[in-house]
Amino acid sequence: MKKAGFLLPILVVLGAIGLSAIFIVDEREKALVLQFGQIKSVKEDPGLAFKIPLIQEVVRYDDRILSLDTQQIEVTPSDDRRLVVDAFARYRIADVVQFRQAVGVGGMQAAEQRLEGILNPAIRAVLGAEGVTSNTILSPERAFLAARITQGVQARAAAIGLEVVDVRLKQTNLPPQNLDATFARMRAEREREAADEIARGEEAAQRVRAQADRTVVELVSESTREAEITRGEADAERNNVFAEAFGADPDFFEFYRSMTAYERALQGQNSTMVITPDSEFFDYLDGTGPRADR
Repeated sequence: MKKAGFLLPILVVLGAIGLSAIFIVDEREKALVLQFGQIKSVKEDPGLAFKIPLIQEVVRYDDRILSLDTQQIEVTPSDDRRLVVDAFARYRIADVVQFRQAVGVGGMQAAEQRLEGILNPAIRAVLGAEGVTSNTILSPERAFLAARITQGVQARAAAIGLEVVDVRLKQTNLPPQNLDATFARMRAEREREAADEIARGEEAAQRVRAQADRTVVELVSESTREAEITRGEADAERNNVFAEAFGADPDFFEFYRSMTAYERALQGQNSTMVITPDSEFFDYLDGTGPRADR
């Protein structure tokens, strides 16, 4: 009985040690078996794996594609217009042994710091290259620039066991201290363009008004000339009609001329005339008509 009570703790300890020798590798991760800090084996296939209890330990690393958001950095393109660039990179651990040797116990945090140290100089080098302007960075060509950055960092990232899948530029903005100056310059340019448009509009309006005034003068002049011609022709026609009528009846001509003289002499308040009673002016007022001896 005493022997069985003594064996039970031993079996429990042996069972715990046996269980600690077994570990599971998930399909989303890779594992390294370390012995006193040295790599003894690599477990990349999912399933059960074994290690020496108490002597060996297991370090696991994510095998999925990971994302790293870089800190905002300032770049100066070839047109000397500074920009603040915010980028991100997608990467995965390609060589877990090389990765462990490069970052040591720092793990993913140390790896991301080193990867960001690779990314930022590459971003500055590509975006600050000759021929790359701020307009190029803000245009659809930024995808081509991102591809160049990706190619530039892949070799250096491979040295620490990482595979950079791609690098993308998230945001590209002006530095805060330059925003006010840029907005002021844009506002001045728009105001200048507006002033130019207003000046061109006024010039066009002046031309239209001058042409309209000239057209009015020409139309009035032409109309006046035609009216004078028409009036002259009408007066000539009237005189011809009068001449024919007066020639056909001289007495009627005398009568008409006297009536016209009466009308002109007795207009408005002019109702008093001082003339001799036997004046020819009253030949048609006393009912006798023209004097026979005239």
